[in-house]
Amino acid sequence: MDVTQAQVDEAAEALRVQLGGREPTVGLVLGSGLTSGTLGLTDPEEIPMSSIPHLPRPTVEGHGSSWIAGKLADRAVLVAAGRVHRYEGVSLGRATFGVRVLAAVGCRYLVVTNAAGGIAESFRPGTLMRISDHLNFLGDSPLVGPHESSFGDRFVDMTHVYDPEWGERVERFANLKQIPLESGTYAACLGPQYETPAEIRFLRTVGADAVGMSTVPEVIVARQCGMRIFGLSLISNAAAGVTGEALSHDEVIEAGRAAAKPLAALIRGVVGITAELSSGG
Repeated sequence: MDVTQAQVDEAAEALRVQLGGREPTVGLVLGSGLTSGTLGLTDPEEIPMSSIPHLPRPTVEGHGSSWIAGKLADRAVLVAAGRVHRYEGVSLGRATFGVRVLAAVGCRYLVVTNAAGGIAESFRPGTLMRISDHLNFLGDSPLVGPHESSFGDRFVDMTHVYDPEWGERVERFANLKQIPLESGTYAACLGPQYETPAEIRFLRTVGADAVGMSTVPEVIVARQCGMRIFGLSLISNAAAGVTGEALSHDEVIEAGRAAAKPLAALIRGVVGITAELSSGG
């Protein structure tokens, strides 16, 4: 098997030692150009990914090599600053291993962020988009292969994969704080090449508002693990053919830096709302 329960247990036990008694309830996975340093964590503790057995490490610029434990909006959080993609030559089962570990150490909530190309013509670089649904064009799933029943259902329901109540509360928070926030459908493609203009026209036709190369596999695994999920895209550039300009990874990284302030304010709100969800308020 690509990933086993024994591997998850071993990784989770090693991580608990590193956490030193901290009990995070919210896990965050950060996308390209988005760093834990911009979030304003209090009492941060850096945990090298190399100290967590079986956890694959990213090879792409803009993704960190450590996880960070701390507090955000008075909630204990664990930030996975290093994301691994299928295009790096890692299976989706391995690439999403970290999500299983987050769930195993007690994270009931998962916040996934990404840098994405804007397909909706109204989206500009710096736009924040709440992911309300997704399209999987990766041609694969992290659940493919022999099934380990301890992981959860083999046939995972994806009807409300992005928690509707959480999303609606975030939209109200954003409106109150005057943080512009769009809502839309995210399409995941394999990469690492960017999409062609014809592919973007196709994605727009089938209902995509933004496109990237991540997030969807992590969300599938989180759903199998029973986590509540909130997804957020930072529109880093217009997708191919929208403006006619060439695309670059440097542009993605710079967009993350430029949007750091509103993005951090929104994520603090996203995390804080989990306290309301836990209490049923």
